Amino acid sequence: MHITFADEAPVFDGDDLAIHFAALIDGEPVVCSITAEALEDHFGAKSPREDDLLDAYTRGTARIRAVCAEVLDDNGGQPAVLRSGLFRVAGMEPD
Repeated sequence: MHITFADEAPVFDGDDLAIHFAALIDGEPVVCSITAEALEDHFGAKSPREDDLLDAYTRGTARIRAVCAEVLDDNGGQPAVLRSGLFRVAGMEPD
């Protein structure tokens, strides 16, 4: 399975308080998300407001994508929601 990430801008979801972004699994798009809580806890988002979450996503894109790729590899390429606790899991913390 080849995992890459689309160059599309991430999308704020105010109903779920999350940021959605696209991964490409063997070239096919899969929508993934990171919660506002994860962005606040691990990437410095000051609030669940759209601008704050998008700024935090931008700052943390490399790590978010790395963790997302691990999750996608583990779940067979199914859509993934990255929650705060996932960033504390052994092997997924930053180097």
